[in-house]
Amino acid sequence: MTTKPPVIIVKKKGGHGGHHGGAWKVAYADFVTAMMALFIVLWLLNQSKKIQDAVGGYFRDPQGTAQKAGKDIIGSTAASIVPAQNMERLKAQLEKAIAGVPNFEKLKNHIEMTITPEGLRIELIEGPSGTFYDSGSPNLNTDGQDLLKALAGELGKLPNKISVEGHTDAKPYAKAGNYGNWELSADRANAARRLIQANGVGPEQVTQVRGYAAMQLRNPKDPLDPSNRRIALIVHYLDAGDMAAGLGGASATSNNSDSAPDSLSTKLGGAVSMPEKP
Repeated sequence: MTTKPPVIIVKKKGGHGGHHGGAWKVAYADFVTAMMALFIVLWLLNQSKKIQDAVGGYFRDPQGTAQKAGKDIIGSTAASIVPAQNMERLKAQLEKAIAGVPNFEKLKNHIEMTITPEGLRIELIEGPSGTFYDSGSPNLNTDGQDLLKALAGELGKLPNKISVEGHTDAKPYAKAGNYGNWELSADRANAARRLIQANGVGPEQVTQVRGYAAMQLRNPKDPLDPSNRRIALIVHYLDAGDMAAGLGGASATSNNSDSAPDSLSTKLGGAVSMPEKP
């Protein structure tokens, strides 16, 4: 009788292998950090020299370069950054300067200064019967001339660039022919430019003259509202070149005069975040 060999059953205990350690995580983190640094370097190589100098200056002296101008890049353009508090100081200086203008009490409700992402915006708002311009005309009246001369005397002390805008309401221009609200808004802005450049603003300081007709109404709910007729002077934030020129001018002024500390001869400068868009 043949005996069957015994059946041997081998039972293996389940379970995970031994612990492998976390060294791979450290290596992976180092690899990701190196790749990020590479991408930053490649990005920096494609930027302008001003941005490269600003980034390099920060790493060389983080505290010192905190007082220099920075850039807020939007697409291919750059918006310069200066302290919002300096624009507030400029606003206060201009308000003080125009307070001595004849008929200021009559005009003050037609003057508005606001700080925007573009800079300090000074608007001269027309009334029903023509506050700063002769009705339907590009010619400034006496009140408009006096006010712009006072503003020009202060703005000419700054290195900031200036834009001039003209706006009308939606009422069609009364005279027939090829002259309409587009021409009137542009001519009023140009009349303002000529006057401020003749009274203190530098020949290279005005960089744009814009005529908008009724395309940017102040009161969109009432396109015929007289407040839609206005001109605006925009004092732009400084770029790096203007900043250097301004600081140099401020040093020269401080060495040769005993002007008050809050004088406009102290040029706008510094680096903080852009004021929020209203």
